Amino acid sequence: MQVTKTGRILESSAMSDSPRCYALVPCAGTGVRAAVGGPKQYAALAGQSVVAHTLQALAAVPQLSATLVVLAPEDTQFERQAPAFTGSKAWITRCGGTTRAASVSAGLQALRERGAQDADWVLVHDAARCLLQPAWVVRLINACRADAVGGLLALPLADTLKQAHDGRAVRTLARDDKWLAQTPQMFRLAPLLHALHQAGDAVTDEASAIEALGLQPLLVSGEQENIKLTWPADFALAARLLATQPTRDEHAMNTR
Repeated sequence: MQVTKTGRILESSAMSDSPRCYALVPCAGTGVRAAVGGPKQYAALAGQSVVAHTLQALAAVPQLSATLVVLAPEDTQFERQAPAFTGSKAWITRCGGTTRAASVSAGLQALRERGAQDADWVLVHDAARCLLQPAWVVRLINACRADAVGGLLALPLADTLKQAHDGRAVRTLARDDKWLAQTPQMFRLAPLLHALHQAGDAVTDEASAIEALGLQPLLVSGEQENIKLTWPADFALAARLLATQPTRDEHAMNTR
């Protein structure tokens, strides 16, 4: 298989095979803003770590061939914090970098080493989006699997958007064409790796790297509950939402 300078996959015999789907979870961050006394993905939430909730949801998605967690080389906590992440579809690599882009790029290379092909789909998901439900992932897969580019879960912006200067609102911005990006973000392995190498470490999500190639990712409606735990208040909100969510098993039954 060949990839053009814009990241498009050229037609080849490999495209005739049904591409597989893999989840990739960058889990090498330090989570300083969360102020939880360590990496936020290992903070306790409703009886288990944040990342354990995330991986439990991904494990209930039948379309995923495997989930790869990308850890920092010095990580010694993961196995203790996510003891249920085991089995033939539970993969770990300790090759994470100092930025999200570096960790995702390293994870894509690790997927290749484990047999993933250039045309396979990779769903990159934040470890700290622990309220994820399997049905949302299935929605993204169903929407993107026949798409030429791929896409991401996102929400149309509902609130009035202000531009600020020195703590004061100076302008109201149009919101009609604004969306809030979420994860998973689903792209084919080779174009995504190419896009990240071209974009560098400054990109904050995979879609922005794909956009820099002149491609247009599909926006797939997400859910308000799919929040990323970033600030201390997010953890209290997540605990309340987890208490009211259906079980992952119930959601998994609805996706089959």
